[in-house]
Amino acid sequence: MGVLDTKDISDQTKKSVEDISESSSSSSTDLPVIKAQNGANAFGGSKVTDVFEDADLAQFYEPCAEYEGRHRFDPTAQWTEKEEKQLVRKLDLRICAWCCLMFFALQLDRGNIAQALSDNMLDDLGFSTNNYNTGQTIFYLCFLCAELPSQLISKWLGPDNWIPIQMVCWSIVAICQCRINSLTSFYVTRGLLGLIEGGFIPDVILYLTYFYKTKELPVRLSYFWTAYNFTGVISAFLAFGILRLRGHNGWEGWRWLFALEGGLTACIGIISYFYLPPSPTQTASWFRGKDGWFSEREEVIMVTRILRDDPSKGDMHNRQYLTLGNFWSALKDYDMWPIYLIGICWLIPSQPMSNYLTLTLRSIGFDTFQTNLLVIPSNFIFIAQLIFWTWVSEKINQRLIIGIINCIWLFPLLIALKVIPDDANQWVRFVLATLVTGHIYAHAVLVALTSRNAGTVRTRTVASAIYNMFVQAGSIISSNIYRTDDKPYYRKGNTVLIAINAFAMCLFIATIFYYKTKNARREAIWSKMTKEERKQYLSTTKDEGNKRLDFRFIY
Repeated sequence: MGVLDTKDISDQTKKSVEDISESSSSSSTDLPVIKAQNGANAFGGSKVTDVFEDADLAQFYEPCAEYEGRHRFDPTAQWTEKEEKQLVRKLDLRICAWCCLMFFALQLDRGNIAQALSDNMLDDLGFSTNNYNTGQTIFYLCFLCAELPSQLISKWLGPDNWIPIQMVCWSIVAICQCRINSLTSFYVTRGLLGLIEGGFIPDVILYLTYFYKTKELPVRLSYFWTAYNFTGVISAFLAFGILRLRGHNGWEGWRWLFALEGGLTACIGIISYFYLPPSPTQTASWFRGKDGWFSEREEVIMVTRILRDDPSKGDMHNRQYLTLGNFWSALKDYDMWPIYLIGICWLIPSQPMSNYLTLTLRSIGFDTFQTNLLVIPSNFIFIAQLIFWTWVSEKINQRLIIGIINCIWLFPLLIALKVIPDDANQWVRFVLATLVTGHIYAHAVLVALTSRNAGTVRTRTVASAIYNMFVQAGSIISSNIYRTDDKPYYRKGNTVLIAINAFAMCLFIATIFYYKTKNARREAIWSKMTKEERKQYLSTTKDEGNKRLDFRFIY
């Protein structure tokens, strides 16, 4: 956080600022360490260090000349806490809220297959649950394959251009689902949806990093995934009404669902093309106003606070593409792979129930409209847990432990689903299914952790996509765990889920140990170096991002 503007502050505040400066000078022999956790010392301290305070050191962290906010960067800029809070609230309303709306549109078209299933889509088309599994596998496989190319295109064209293009294209495919009449058309539309939607999530996350500090990002991402799950609530109510159109003009209700919800997404995509600004300093346009959204002072604060928090964000222009060398360097960054391995397995134990919730509720006796209303409680539990545990992770400065807590949450529920008698009350099964799908969603925490631990824009661009690719690979696995020969209670499938949940828990623990050990080794080396040795290192090292001795991982 910046300090007060000396032209506007009182004598008392000036004295406080001078005291802080004197305190900084007295410890100037200790060069600041770049910490992925926004300055919070992983070894017990809590002082936020501004790397631009030391005149000798600042030159190593200056943004490049091509950086779009370079003209607004002022390392001497000072501002009040009130100004920054007001600015962040403005960003939440202008940027984060719209990103949440776009995510709502994504999930509306990605997730309405669940409501279609509740309207007997499989029976109407003569499909089996294995056919449905294959369609979902195709979707996730295409989604996975599109992640990295989409992220590279986004870095080249800019997320503000690429995201709306994606939205309009997938909405067209979503609408075309209303004409599905064979397995081929089902598989083709699922594949095209995955191909076009793939990359949307890391694209939006990259976009948010242009506006928010690293410590602010997890909470904003929790809003992001709250919108994702709130979509389940809204779509349930939409489905409750739209599915009643069954028989109108000879169409089944699920055909109307695909057509109408796809049209809504197209409208949001078109507006997004004109609404999204390229960066904090590029908000002026005929649509957003000729003067833009922010004053010059607000732009200075936005750019400076972002670079003070993470100087690596000034390494590239927001329209600068990655070279093959950049791409390969990011891809082989072995320090990011523990997070990728977590990505492939941690969601699997809860996903089959999420994918099959409507089919499960139908199989235990609830009708179409009851089923669509009964999915709402799990969405509210999910949202409450998401916001609470994301807040807790930042409060206690521990992220991966949230994943461990999620595994602990799921263990008794999965065991109960495996051993519960066939003649158990339908409401008992409903409660178990609701609690599994309303699990502790650590995705926002893990995505933010991936972004923070990347250390450079180059690695962050690639790492966000790779992490999500591993998550989609996990989705492919989860789509094939509940099989037709195991229905309706999927006891063999639940046994597999229990084993995977145990493996995920071990991975979380191992990753904490890996990053903690890595930080301790670097700290041991860094603490023994003199000021001159540290300066020599910074001026001559070829280490970049999270490979530097002054970088600390979060976990």
